[in-house]
Amino acid sequence: MHAATRALAGTVLAGQCLLAAAADLTVGAGGTYPRLADAIAHAQDGDTVLVAPGTYAGDVAVITQRKLTIRGQGQRPVLRADGQHAEGKAILVVRDGEVLIENLEFRGARVPDINGAGIRFERGTLMVRDCSFIDNENGILTGNHGDARLRIEDSLFAQAPDRPDSLDHLVYVGRIAEVTIIGSRFHQGRTGHLIKSRAKISRITYNLIADGPLGQASYEIDLPQGGLAVLIGNVIAQGAHSQNPVVVAYGAEGPAWPVSGLYMAHNTLVNERLGGAWFLRVWRDKLPANTPVHLVNNLSVGLGVFIWGIGDAATTQVANFASVINPLTGPGNLPYLLPPDSWLRGRGVRPGAPDGIDLRPTAEFTWPIGSRPLATPPNWSPGAFQR
Repeated sequence: MHAATRALAGTVLAGQCLLAAAADLTVGAGGTYPRLADAIAHAQDGDTVLVAPGTYAGDVAVITQRKLTIRGQGQRPVLRADGQHAEGKAILVVRDGEVLIENLEFRGARVPDINGAGIRFERGTLMVRDCSFIDNENGILTGNHGDARLRIEDSLFAQAPDRPDSLDHLVYVGRIAEVTIIGSRFHQGRTGHLIKSRAKISRITYNLIADGPLGQASYEIDLPQGGLAVLIGNVIAQGAHSQNPVVVAYGAEGPAWPVSGLYMAHNTLVNERLGGAWFLRVWRDKLPANTPVHLVNNLSVGLGVFIWGIGDAATTQVANFASVINPLTGPGNLPYLLPPDSWLRGRGVRPGAPDGIDLRPTAEFTWPIGSRPLATPPNWSPGAFQR
């Protein structure tokens, strides 16, 4: 056999052996392991850890496998920190590898340096799907490895701690390669931001990012070091008790990446503060002069200025509408829809694909969590919903 052929055959065989050895490890009532930490300690690369419903108090761990799935079964299991933490960092620490975490609740993360998290993601590829993060210093906190990738789908982040000595964010993404957040809900921040990302690429689509009547967040979305940021089809709503008038902030600390650009389409931005809002603030003085900003078919509602710090050849604004009086309607949990007879219906334009970035919405947020496919309408309306 040719040497190259033997090498290829060996690689395939090794992969087959890894898949063949993959096992399901069960946790909780009727399972093999009473604690998630025990199952993670015994898991091999490629295994799946299945967690039974229940509350797992003080059950913290570090994930070091190259590939691992952790999946809650049935009613979402709760990982309650109860004063415990892994390595002084989080309830779960993802060291490196390809990890999927699904259908788990992370609650009450506290650490000595007041920078703990439900999940601390250090490196590799992490997918978080159908999870909830409640009352944590940070829901998810990442490291700064430039090759790390994070994807969050259909998850809930809420109830930042009420403590004067901490600055808590519901999601805090460091200088990693890419973060994608889709179909998720964020509310009730306090002092910190609902979403903060320093990633090279930040894709935030079809989410309900609404601080609510009990929230006291600063920015709803903070992108302090620029990067490529794509925001499509989100409701981004500042509560009455917000501690900062800015709703979306871009470039406040200057760029960390060679390429930056902000692309916002079909977002509904809402201000409930009596003092007014800056719906979007771009720090042009701290960004390269040619940094593109494309704004199309966005809708701002409430007292405030839609844009701040924009006004040059690198900025494109098309079919963005503002209404000081709230014209929106809808069910109690999702009052962000245009009425059927609204004069704004059909007033948008084709979103286009500036710089090769498709700004056409293909989905909409659906209550309470998730998104649903969106067919292209005959005429586009501004804002996050075409329904």
